[in-house]
Amino acid sequence: MKKQGLHVPVVSISRKEADAHFGFLSTLAALDIPRSSVATQELLGWSPVHPTLIADLQQSHYFSN
Repeated sequence: MKKQGLHVPVVSISRKEADAHFGFLSTLAALDIPRSSVATQELLGWSPVHPTLIADLQQSHYFSN
């Protein structure tokens, strides 16, 4: 399977394989830490005006076939 637009192979690996390949970083990647940008927006008085990352990447100006 290839990721749309990037043409990079994507594979699923077990936690054991991830630990062997990525070391301590696999533990960080496996954490479920949902966050919101609300605190940043309030702290900085900032509000996003551009498209989200996925919506932006889906535009044709990033990739050509």
